[in-house]
Amino acid sequence: MKLWDKGSSPDEKTDRFTVGNDRELDLLLVKYDLIASRSHARMLGKIGLLSDSETADLVREIDALLREEAAGRFTIEEGFEDMHSKIEFLLTEKLGDTGKKIHTARSRNDQILVALQLYLKEALGDIMEQTHALFGLLMELAERHKAVSLPGYTHLQIAMPSSFGLWFSAYAESLVDDVYLLQAALRVADQNPLGSAAGYGSSFPIDREFTTRDLGFAEMKYNVVAAQMGRGKVERTAATALAAVGATLGKMAMDICLYMSQNFGFVSFPDKLTTGSSIMPHKKNPDIFELIRGKCNLLQAVPAQLGLVTTNLPSGYHRDLQLTKEVLLPAVETLKSCLEMARTSLAEIRVEKRILDDPKYDYLFSVDTLNQKVLEGVPFRDAYREMAASIADGSFEPVRDAPHTHAGSLGNLCLERIAAKMERALQGPAA
Repeated sequence: MKLWDKGSSPDEKTDRFTVGNDRELDLLLVKYDLIASRSHARMLGKIGLLSDSETADLVREIDALLREEAAGRFTIEEGFEDMHSKIEFLLTEKLGDTGKKIHTARSRNDQILVALQLYLKEALGDIMEQTHALFGLLMELAERHKAVSLPGYTHLQIAMPSSFGLWFSAYAESLVDDVYLLQAALRVADQNPLGSAAGYGSSFPIDREFTTRDLGFAEMKYNVVAAQMGRGKVERTAATALAAVGATLGKMAMDICLYMSQNFGFVSFPDKLTTGSSIMPHKKNPDIFELIRGKCNLLQAVPAQLGLVTTNLPSGYHRDLQLTKEVLLPAVETLKSCLEMARTSLAEIRVEKRILDDPKYDYLFSVDTLNQKVLEGVPFRDAYREMAASIADGSFEPVRDAPHTHAGSLGNLCLERIAAKMERALQGPAA
């Protein structure tokens, strides 16, 4: 069934090519299409295009379909082009002519816009909650292990002393930046496009203020052409935020893969969180974090993919926009799974407590030792040359207990301030 069917149908190849995998992807969106259809029916009743009984019948049947969807029983068979056609078919099957009226004053263009934006509102909220949960775990680990020393690196060469407290809270504070972007994406998605129809509005006296309130949008996308131009832009904005979270997770996963190797030996995990080798019985592979790294690297490509689909499109709807779903929706589900696995695994991380006892890390303290000379009155450049000479001739003696006191440093992690920053970020930008 096709909502645009005028008595003739395309051949099978055309149908298969144009529909693509919309049926499968629409199963993620059908809940939101039903919610929007219910609101649309209420609005049509409010303005007199549906009678009270017709409105009640439609709302009742849509609620029944929502229960079917929640139970996992809603399907979109091959005979249907998409979720819109299946929903309208079911409503017509149940209610006859009343079911046929549900499409009054709307188009599939604004149907998919509103369904996608409702989906993104919920998905971005879920990802923010998961990000906050991971943040909380990292902050807890930072507090628990703040006194455990860790080598710091530049160019993958040992550089300066660090700590697990500094390392864990670094990733925690990076997640605050990601929440800023998630909030921005949420604000873009939180604008009601319903009522823009095919992108040029309707001659029916629809009440868009009503559906905006009824659907819980913070704002309306007023200009109907702007609402249609939001297709692609909303997805790209969301993808940028997803990629930001992914970048943080991917970098942390890379650190963990390094730190788990025998050459480092800084962290370990229970056997249940590692995998083995088919021929090497000693192996405990960090497959979870390798996959998080790989999946999050792929997420970095999503904004570019969406950009390539949408960049040269003029205003108005184009079928190219269908392709944004098959890029964005799997990315959302991928990031959710990565956040969940990162949190589950990090909850059981074990840290090595005596890493810096190894004399190969003595040079980590060259800067602290140099700074001590400066504090004693030696000019910095002279102290630097003296330090370089002692390292070269093997006479270097490290100062291992130099205090680090400034805000955000090894001895002053500012965990409370970082926590407060995250709480402000979660509240969103000022209205």
